[in-house]
Amino acid sequence: MSKKIASGANAIVLDVKVGLGAFMQDPAEARQLADLMVSIGETAGRKMKALLSDMNQPLGQAVGNVLEVQEAIDVLHGGGPADFYEHCLNVSGHMLVLGGLFSNLESGRKMADRALKNGSAFEMLRKLVTAQGGEVSCIDHPEKMEKARLTESVSSPASGYLSEINPRMIGEAAAELGAGRTRKEDPVDHAVGFAVLHKVGDHVQAGEPLFVVHANDQARLDTAKSKALAAHKFSDSPVAALPLLYN
Repeated sequence: MSKKIASGANAIVLDVKVGLGAFMQDPAEARQLADLMVSIGETAGRKMKALLSDMNQPLGQAVGNVLEVQEAIDVLHGGGPADFYEHCLNVSGHMLVLGGLFSNLESGRKMADRALKNGSAFEMLRKLVTAQGGEVSCIDHPEKMEKARLTESVSSPASGYLSEINPRMIGEAAAELGAGRTRKEDPVDHAVGFAVLHKVGDHVQAGEPLFVVHANDQARLDTAKSKALAAHKFSDSPVAALPLLYN
Protein backbone atom coordinates (compact mmCIF):
# COMPACT_ATOMS: atom_id res chain seq x y z
CA MET A 1 0.00 0.00 0.00
CA SER A 2 2.92 2.37 0.67
CA LYS A 3 4.15 1.91 -2.89
CA LYS A 4 0.69 2.33 -4.41
CA ILE A 5 0.00 5.50 -2.46
CA ALA A 6 3.48 6.92 -3.10
CA SER A 7 3.09 6.31 -6.84
CA GLY A 8 0.36 8.93 -6.95
CA ALA A 9 -2.52 6.67 -7.99
CA ASN A 10 -5.88 8.24 -7.16
CA ALA A 11 -7.88 5.03 -7.66
CA ILE A 12 -6.63 1.55 -6.74
CA VAL A 13 -8.09 -1.90 -7.44
CA LEU A 14 -6.54 -4.58 -5.25
CA ASP A 15 -6.42 -8.18 -6.49
CA VAL A 16 -6.17 -10.08 -3.20
CA LYS A 17 -5.37 -13.75 -3.78
CA VAL A 18 -6.82 -16.46 -1.56
CA GLY A 19 -6.12 -20.18 -1.51
CA LEU A 20 -3.35 -22.78 -1.50
CA GLY A 21 -0.97 -20.61 -3.52
CA ALA A 22 -1.69 -17.34 -1.71
CA PHE A 23 -0.45 -15.53 1.39
CA MET A 24 -3.96 -15.94 2.84
CA GLN A 25 -5.46 -19.40 2.40
CA ASP A 26 -8.72 -18.74 4.24
CA PRO A 27 -11.32 -16.47 2.53
CA ALA A 28 -12.29 -14.84 5.84
CA GLU A 29 -8.67 -13.92 6.59
CA ALA A 30 -8.19 -12.69 3.03
CA ARG A 31 -11.27 -10.49 3.45
CA GLN A 32 -9.78 -9.04 6.64
CA LEU A 33 -6.56 -8.25 4.79
CA ALA A 34 -8.48 -6.69 1.90
CA ASP A 35 -10.59 -4.55 4.25
CA LEU A 36 -7.46 -3.36 6.03
CA MET A 37 -5.75 -2.32 2.79
CA VAL A 38 -8.91 -0.59 1.57
CA SER A 39 -9.08 1.30 4.87
CA ILE A 40 -5.46 2.41 4.51
CA GLY A 41 -6.08 3.66 0.98
CA GLU A 42 -9.29 5.48 1.86
CA THR A 43 -7.60 7.12 4.83
CA ALA A 44 -5.00 8.42 2.38
CA GLY A 45 -7.77 9.84 0.19
CA ARG A 46 -7.74 7.17 -2.52
CA LYS A 47 -10.71 5.52 -4.20
CA MET A 48 -10.44 1.83 -3.37
CA LYS A 49 -11.82 -1.51 -4.47
CA ALA A 50 -10.64 -4.97 -3.38
CA LEU A 51 -11.38 -8.23 -5.17
CA LEU A 52 -10.80 -11.68 -3.66
CA SER A 53 -9.56 -13.94 -6.44
CA ASP A 54 -8.97 -17.67 -6.31
CA MET A 55 -5.45 -19.05 -6.05
CA ASN A 56 -6.28 -22.70 -5.42
CA GLN A 57 -4.98 -23.50 -8.91
CA PRO A 58 -2.79 -21.65 -11.41
CA LEU A 59 -4.50 -18.78 -13.22
CA GLY A 60 -4.23 -19.29 -16.97
CA GLN A 61 -1.76 -21.93 -18.13
CA ALA A 62 1.69 -20.34 -18.04
CA VAL A 63 4.03 -20.55 -15.05
CA GLY A 64 7.42 -18.96 -15.69
CA ASN A 65 8.75 -15.59 -16.79
CA VAL A 66 8.80 -15.67 -20.62
CA LEU A 67 5.86 -18.06 -20.76
CA GLU A 68 3.71 -15.71 -18.68
CA VAL A 69 4.67 -12.68 -20.78
CA GLN A 70 3.77 -14.57 -23.94
CA GLU A 71 0.44 -15.60 -22.42
CA ALA A 72 -0.28 -11.99 -21.43
CA ILE A 73 0.44 -10.89 -25.01
CA ASP A 74 -2.03 -13.52 -26.23
CA VAL A 75 -4.69 -12.00 -23.97
CA LEU A 76 -3.86 -8.50 -25.24
CA HIS A 77 -4.62 -9.82 -28.72
CA GLY A 78 -8.04 -11.01 -27.54
CA GLY A 79 -7.02 -14.63 -26.95
CA GLY A 80 -5.31 -16.61 -24.21
CA PRO A 81 -6.82 -18.96 -21.61
CA ALA A 82 -10.48 -18.29 -20.85
CA ASP A 83 -10.02 -17.92 -17.06
CA PHE A 84 -7.14 -15.44 -17.44
CA TYR A 85 -9.10 -13.43 -20.02
CA GLU A 86 -12.16 -13.31 -17.75
CA HIS A 87 -10.02 -12.27 -14.78
CA CYS A 88 -8.57 -9.38 -16.79
CA LEU A 89 -12.07 -8.20 -17.76
CA ASN A 90 -13.16 -8.20 -14.11
CA VAL A 91 -10.16 -6.27 -12.80
CA SER A 92 -10.20 -3.82 -15.71
CA GLY A 93 -13.97 -3.32 -15.44
CA HIS A 94 -13.72 -2.42 -11.76
CA MET A 95 -10.83 -0.05 -12.49
CA LEU A 96 -12.85 1.76 -15.15
CA VAL A 97 -15.78 2.16 -12.73
CA LEU A 98 -13.50 3.36 -9.94
CA GLY A 99 -11.88 5.82 -12.34
CA GLY A 100 -15.28 7.32 -13.11
CA LEU A 101 -15.59 6.27 -16.76
CA PHE A 102 -18.62 4.07 -16.10
CA SER A 103 -21.28 3.68 -13.43
CA ASN A 104 -21.49 -0.12 -13.57
CA LEU A 105 -19.18 -3.10 -13.91
CA GLU A 106 -20.77 -4.55 -17.04
CA SER A 107 -20.10 -1.38 -19.04
CA GLY A 108 -16.49 -1.38 -17.83
CA ARG A 109 -16.07 -5.02 -18.80
CA LYS A 110 -17.44 -4.34 -22.28
CA MET A 111 -14.98 -1.51 -22.84
CA ALA A 112 -12.10 -3.67 -21.62
CA ASP A 113 -13.22 -6.46 -23.96
CA ARG A 114 -13.28 -4.03 -26.91
CA ALA A 115 -9.80 -2.77 -26.04
CA LEU A 116 -8.44 -6.31 -26.03
CA LYS A 117 -10.12 -7.29 -29.27
CA ASN A 118 -9.45 -4.12 -31.29
CA GLY A 119 -5.75 -3.99 -30.46
CA SER A 120 -5.74 -0.77 -28.42
CA ALA A 121 -4.75 -2.58 -25.22
CA PHE A 122 -1.81 -4.22 -26.99
CA GLU A 123 -0.79 -0.86 -28.46
CA MET A 124 -0.64 0.56 -24.94
CA LEU A 125 1.76 -2.22 -23.96
CA ARG A 126 3.97 -1.26 -26.92
CA LYS A 127 4.00 2.36 -25.70
CA LEU A 128 4.91 1.29 -22.17
CA VAL A 129 7.77 -0.89 -23.41
CA THR A 130 9.04 1.91 -25.67
CA ALA A 131 8.88 4.47 -22.84
CA GLN A 132 11.07 2.23 -20.69
CA GLY A 133 13.63 1.54 -23.40
CA GLY A 134 12.52 -2.05 -23.99
CA GLU A 135 12.81 -4.14 -27.14
CA VAL A 136 9.44 -3.66 -28.82
CA SER A 137 10.18 -6.24 -31.50
CA CYS A 138 9.95 -8.93 -28.80
CA ILE A 139 6.44 -7.71 -27.99
CA ASP A 140 5.46 -7.73 -31.65
CA HIS A 141 7.10 -11.13 -32.16
CA PRO A 142 7.05 -12.94 -28.79
CA GLU A 143 8.51 -16.04 -30.45
CA LYS A 144 11.81 -14.11 -30.40
CA MET A 145 11.96 -14.37 -26.61
CA GLU A 146 14.20 -16.90 -24.89
CA LYS A 147 13.25 -20.54 -25.37
CA ALA A 148 14.06 -23.46 -23.12
CA ARG A 149 16.36 -26.08 -24.58
CA LEU A 150 14.17 -28.97 -23.39
CA THR A 151 10.41 -29.41 -23.50
CA GLU A 152 8.47 -32.44 -22.34
CA SER A 153 4.74 -33.07 -22.45
CA VAL A 154 3.75 -35.06 -19.35
CA SER A 155 0.77 -37.41 -19.56
CA SER A 156 -1.85 -38.01 -16.92
CA PRO A 157 -1.04 -41.11 -14.85
CA ALA A 158 -4.73 -41.81 -14.22
CA SER A 159 -8.24 -41.23 -15.49
CA GLY A 160 -10.62 -39.16 -13.41
CA TYR A 161 -11.70 -35.68 -12.37
CA LEU A 162 -9.02 -33.26 -11.27
CA SER A 163 -9.75 -32.41 -7.64
CA GLU A 164 -6.64 -30.29 -7.00
CA ILE A 165 -3.85 -28.58 -8.93
CA ASN A 166 -1.82 -27.18 -6.04
CA PRO A 167 -0.39 -23.84 -7.21
CA ARG A 168 2.18 -23.64 -4.43
CA MET A 169 3.63 -27.00 -5.47
CA ILE A 170 3.61 -25.92 -9.14
CA GLY A 171 5.42 -22.73 -8.15
CA GLU A 172 8.01 -24.67 -6.18
CA ALA A 173 8.50 -26.98 -9.16
CA ALA A 174 9.04 -23.92 -11.39
CA ALA A 175 11.60 -22.61 -8.91
CA GLU A 176 13.32 -25.99 -9.11
CA LEU A 177 13.67 -25.39 -12.86
CA GLY A 178 15.26 -22.00 -12.15
CA ALA A 179 12.25 -19.75 -12.79
CA GLY A 180 12.51 -18.21 -9.32
CA ARG A 181 14.97 -17.65 -6.51
CA THR A 182 15.36 -19.38 -3.17
CA ARG A 183 18.14 -16.91 -2.30
CA LYS A 184 18.40 -13.33 -3.56
CA GLU A 185 21.74 -14.06 -5.24
CA ASP A 186 20.36 -16.98 -7.27
CA PRO A 187 20.18 -16.43 -11.04
CA VAL A 188 16.77 -16.58 -12.77
CA ASP A 189 16.26 -18.59 -15.93
CA HIS A 190 13.59 -16.64 -17.79
CA ALA A 191 12.83 -19.37 -20.33
CA VAL A 192 11.84 -22.24 -18.02
CA GLY A 193 8.48 -23.13 -16.50
CA PHE A 194 5.24 -24.96 -17.14
CA ALA A 195 2.14 -24.89 -19.27
CA VAL A 196 -0.59 -26.34 -17.04
CA LEU A 197 -3.21 -27.66 -19.44
CA HIS A 198 -6.23 -28.38 -17.23
CA LYS A 199 -8.40 -26.95 -14.46
CA VAL A 200 -9.92 -28.38 -11.30
CA GLY A 201 -13.11 -30.17 -12.31
CA ASP A 202 -11.82 -31.26 -15.73
CA HIS A 203 -12.11 -34.93 -16.59
CA VAL A 204 -8.89 -36.35 -18.02
CA GLN A 205 -8.00 -39.75 -19.43
CA ALA A 206 -4.87 -41.66 -18.52
CA GLY A 207 -2.24 -40.81 -21.13
CA GLU A 208 -3.79 -37.43 -21.98
CA PRO A 209 -1.34 -34.48 -21.80
CA LEU A 210 -1.48 -32.97 -18.31
CA PHE A 211 1.21 -30.28 -18.48
CA VAL A 212 4.31 -29.31 -20.45
CA VAL A 213 7.70 -28.69 -18.84
CA HIS A 214 10.14 -26.15 -20.29
CA ALA A 215 13.65 -26.71 -18.93
CA ASN A 216 17.34 -26.17 -19.62
CA ASP A 217 18.65 -29.04 -17.52
CA GLN A 218 17.50 -32.66 -17.66
CA ALA A 219 18.04 -33.38 -13.96
CA ARG A 220 16.04 -30.30 -12.99
CA LEU A 221 13.34 -31.26 -15.48
CA ASP A 222 13.00 -34.72 -13.93
CA THR A 223 12.75 -33.34 -10.39
CA ALA A 224 10.30 -30.59 -11.33
CA LYS A 225 8.16 -33.00 -13.32
CA SER A 226 7.73 -35.25 -10.28
CA LYS A 227 6.74 -32.27 -8.12
CA ALA A 228 4.24 -31.01 -10.69
CA LEU A 229 2.70 -34.48 -11.01
CA ALA A 230 2.28 -34.61 -7.23
CA ALA A 231 0.44 -31.27 -7.41
CA HIS A 232 -2.33 -32.92 -9.47
CA LYS A 233 -4.87 -34.97 -7.53
CA PHE A 234 -7.72 -37.04 -8.94
CA SER A 235 -11.23 -38.07 -7.94
CA ASP A 236 -13.50 -40.78 -9.32
CA SER A 237 -16.50 -38.50 -8.75
CA PRO A 238 -17.27 -35.20 -10.51
CA VAL A 239 -15.63 -32.15 -8.94
CA ALA A 240 -17.05 -28.63 -9.08
CA ALA A 241 -15.05 -26.00 -10.94
CA LEU A 242 -13.43 -23.34 -8.76
CA PRO A 243 -14.73 -19.75 -8.82
CA LEU A 244 -12.55 -16.98 -10.22
CA LEU A 245 -13.71 -14.51 -7.58
CA TYR A 246 -15.15 -14.74 -4.07
CA ASN A 247 -17.87 -12.40 -2.80
